[in-house]
Amino acid sequence: MTAASMYETPAPRVLLVEDDRVFLRTLELVLKDAGFDVIAVPDYIPALKHLDSCERIDLLLTDIVMPDRVNGLALARMARMRRPGLCVIYFTAYDIPGAEDEALGRILRKPFDSDQLLRVIRQELDSIRERPPAHSSG
Repeated sequence: MTAASMYETPAPRVLLVEDDRVFLRTLELVLKDAGFDVIAVPDYIPALKHLDSCERIDLLLTDIVMPDRVNGLALARMARMRRPGLCVIYFTAYDIPGAEDEALGRILRKPFDSDQLLRVIRQELDSIRERPPAHSSG
């Protein structure tokens, strides 16, 4: 069963942020094969451009540890400033002190398999769908 058949059309759109290009491409293919609409970017700069646009984004899936000044935790905070109800899932291979307290969503520990990833994404998207819609003022 694909994501598109599990959810109302269109398929959920995932903004995927990962600095390792091989892992980025691998995750992108796993998500696309599962029926998700994927925007895959290598760092926070293009991610913020997508978040600043009017395009629909249902989930931010980001690595925590990335080169440069902005890690996944900071990116998620910036993303939520732009899109307050955005669903966030992190992944990391590192034990980062305080990450659980700072995270705005679930943290997947590497290594994880595609079934684990897809299960967590579906759980998070289902929890978003069950929330009452956020109303914007203005």
